[in-house]
Amino acid sequence: MHICIIAPEQFPVPGDGSVEICIWAIARTLAHRHRVTIVSRRMPGLPDSTQEEQVTITRLPADSPSRYLSAVLNYIQGEQFDVIQVDNRPLLMAAVKKQLPHTPVLLFLHSLTFVPAKATIAGSLSRADLVIANSRSLQQRLDRRFPRLNLKISIVPLGVDLSRFVPALAAEKLRLRRLYQLPPGFAVLFVGRVIPRKGVPVLIRAMQRLNTRLPAHLIIAGKGKAPYIRQLKLMARRLGVSVSFLGNVAHEDIHGLYQAADCFVCPSQGHESFGLVNVEAMASGLPVIASSNGGIREIIVSGHNGYLVQRYRESLPFARCLLRIGRNPKLAAKIGAQGRMDALQAFEWKYTTARLETLYLSLLPQSQSMS
Repeated sequence: MHICIIAPEQFPVPGDGSVEICIWAIARTLAHRHRVTIVSRRMPGLPDSTQEEQVTITRLPADSPSRYLSAVLNYIQGEQFDVIQVDNRPLLMAAVKKQLPHTPVLLFLHSLTFVPAKATIAGSLSRADLVIANSRSLQQRLDRRFPRLNLKISIVPLGVDLSRFVPALAAEKLRLRRLYQLPPGFAVLFVGRVIPRKGVPVLIRAMQRLNTRLPAHLIIAGKGKAPYIRQLKLMARRLGVSVSFLGNVAHEDIHGLYQAADCFVCPSQGHESFGLVNVEAMASGLPVIASSNGGIREIIVSGHNGYLVQRYRESLPFARCLLRIGRNPKLAAKIGAQGRMDALQAFEWKYTTARLETLYLSLLPQSQSMS
């Protein structure tokens, strides 16, 4: 097959956002068996057209969503694709399908951000040959949001590079802790956008509670607006919490940060459709403590491969889980090892792409799918 994956206009591929990470991983894996083209935004310093790891990347003007839409429609008109997948942009997908009515066009949704309950979005979704959601939770929310559409939604969980996200040996862990200038003791990691809905203030308060029983250090990796970061730094200082704000860490380097830490916490305060960071932490052998919401509940089994926090708006339940893990290295190792095993069995990109490949083939004409 010749597969086209159209990325959102917001960030370039390859990139550090979860959608861009997924697109790049899926494309690279599919390229072992198929011809794959990614359409992404044009960026200074990046070539307009290139081939990386057998994947063709075409970069188009994206000064605005409308400019990107026009450029995408102009580009696909002159190309021949067997299947087109549009990620996270219903309006763009509908426009692509309208232009190429005889080509199967799928919408791969990673979140609810771009699917508000509006008539225009409902009309766009109805044009898709297939809608893909990354979790049952997202599928259920879409069904509730658009009950009259009777959408065809398939679930395709995301994956992780299990050759890169691996547990570190003791010597490597020590080297990485020196590299990131971490103090001795229990190291707690947060990775993600540093925005209010990700729950960093709850985690900082949990660390304050933890410190009364077990000295610990918090590592925060992710982008955020300067005023909000300043607010969090002031909060941590006021509460006496030892913390490193690392800012954005490139995804190609992020595995080293997981390997340097002792525990991973995902204190999300809003719905998480999937929660890729939790799977990356599991694959790295870290015990995971996460909010019990959305698709996270489909990844973490509390007490088995991590801990789910039901009252996730409060800091005390997170502090209790952190103390349990921090005080009991054998338990931490057992939970982390189980997480790694579960990632090996269910969350590798080859499983994601195998599901996608089956779905692509199901949309092709019978003669073409058998050739």
